[in-house]
Amino acid sequence: MIDLSTLDLVIIISLFVIILSVGFYVSRTSGKDTSQYFLSGRNMPWWLLGLSMVATTFSTDTPNLVTNIVRVNGVAGNWVWWAFLITGLLTVFVYARLWRKSNVKTDIEFYELRYGGAPARFLRWFRAVFLGIFFNMFAMAGVMLAAIKIGEVMLGLDGWITILIAGSITLLFSSVGGFKGVVYTDFILFFVAMIGALGAAVYIVGLPEVGGLEALVSHPNVADKLSFIPDSDQSGVNRKELLITLFIIPIAVQWWSSWYPGGEPGGGGYVAQRMLAAKDENHAIGATFFFNFMHIAIRPWPWILVALASLIIFPDLASIQEAFPNVSDDKIGHDLAYPAMLTKLPSGLLGIVLASLAAAFMSTISTHLNWGASYLVNDLYKTQIKKEASEKEQVQAGRVATIILMVISALMALAMNNALQLFNIIIMFGAGTGLIFILRWFWWRINAWTEISAMLASGTISMLLTFTPLGEIMFGDTGWMPTYYQFPFIVVTTSIIWLIVTYLTQPESQETLARFYQKTTPGGKGWKKIVAQMTPEQQEASQTPWIVPQGILAMLLGCAFVYGSLFSTGYFIYGETTNALITLAIVIISGVLLLNVWKRMKKITDEST
Repeated sequence: MIDLSTLDLVIIISLFVIILSVGFYVSRTSGKDTSQYFLSGRNMPWWLLGLSMVATTFSTDTPNLVTNIVRVNGVAGNWVWWAFLITGLLTVFVYARLWRKSNVKTDIEFYELRYGGAPARFLRWFRAVFLGIFFNMFAMAGVMLAAIKIGEVMLGLDGWITILIAGSITLLFSSVGGFKGVVYTDFILFFVAMIGALGAAVYIVGLPEVGGLEALVSHPNVADKLSFIPDSDQSGVNRKELLITLFIIPIAVQWWSSWYPGGEPGGGGYVAQRMLAAKDENHAIGATFFFNFMHIAIRPWPWILVALASLIIFPDLASIQEAFPNVSDDKIGHDLAYPAMLTKLPSGLLGIVLASLAAAFMSTISTHLNWGASYLVNDLYKTQIKKEASEKEQVQAGRVATIILMVISALMALAMNNALQLFNIIIMFGAGTGLIFILRWFWWRINAWTEISAMLASGTISMLLTFTPLGEIMFGDTGWMPTYYQFPFIVVTTSIIWLIVTYLTQPESQETLARFYQKTTPGGKGWKKIVAQMTPEQQEASQTPWIVPQGILAMLLGCAFVYGSLFSTGYFIYGETTNALITLAIVIISGVLLLNVWKRMKKITDEST
């Protein structure tokens, strides 16, 4: 526990005052209608939306999660989320344009654009409940759990007090200000969070116990954690298992097969919400590319450095527990090492860092509250409960939904103990559904029953393997297969089920498919049969150049650019100048090629409009 100085308190309180002021200022226009409350009138510029996406995924649980990963599996363990760059850039260069053209209010509304009849209506409201309530609350509970641990370690506060203080302020400005309040405050919160993370990393690496960068990377507790690719035994796990678990499965399977908030294959969630709020397609694309670059290439390093330094000062869980005896036993974990390291900060910088963590908390929670409320109002309340609800009634319902989501998520957080466990559960629950989100834009045969069967199969199989003895029987030391086969097993089984269901059920009607194609014009051979049945006038009106191959090329070049930036930064930090310059050259070359491909894509689309 630490004592906050007057300077620290002034910094933290000032941030709260500014955030609340912004929320109340924008409330004058944000409550006019649902388009303003959930999408800010669809007139947001790319840079503001991009910063908002980065701020949203900053979160209080992310540095704790990264610390947990690095301490257990080394820097290479971060491939479990670095792999989502692939689907992120596929969204940038292929799907952002399609989402913006769909003109829906939420990505859940998409279901009644793409599908038809009772199955589409069921899918829409069920996904609204499933994502807007259950998945959304899991994600928010993870963020709140991190805040609880920070409050216990750094301030000696009980969990409910931490949630009451931070949650009340967040709930107030997000419910009053709506989406515009979220995005505008994200602009402030992004810079506060970045300054705090960088300041903490610089100071902690310079601590006498750590001794600077050179001493850090050469320390025996740290040296075997630095590789970007698993290359040595760690915690008694052989290299083959590490490679498969930490690298091959995320890169080969996870990115396209699993649904995760902020990393949805084909776009979705709060990323889709921001693309739908953009001024136009180009602003949607610019926002998502900026987000992916900052999210993967730049932001992780301050957290990674603090995590590595924590291995010197708190080499194991026992040392953390000894240093913080006031923390309850059920909250002790490797993720606690991040807030434990922050207790080393001096007055002033401590205030900035605590303010940055509060900023990260408020940014993420406010986004999830507004995003979840948009589902519950637009896709449940308006379609199932009160179809004739006025715009004012819908805004009021959104504010009520915001409060309910906040309260239930807080109760869940108080019962949880580990952020990495939650991450793994969410990943497995969405396993096998991701390919549908990619294909549904480009293959006419995908129908509503495809998504319903995949969702039910993935959830059921995941629960059976996670919460019953079946998981131990099938996987693990005494099981039929190694543990790392569990995730691919869920993906393969789920995929087989939804493919069978797809071909056993009727396709969507020609009218529904033609309407969707005319509005979004995805193009490609996957729609050849539907286009052939359109009238000549419909065919002419929906002609579009096929730029998906160029989009995939841009995605590959973008991956080289962003991953190269990530690795180049790391190699410079490690003092490996040759490797740093090689990866920097890759960044420059891929960046030039990417710019040329993007210009060609833009020229093609401009000529077709």
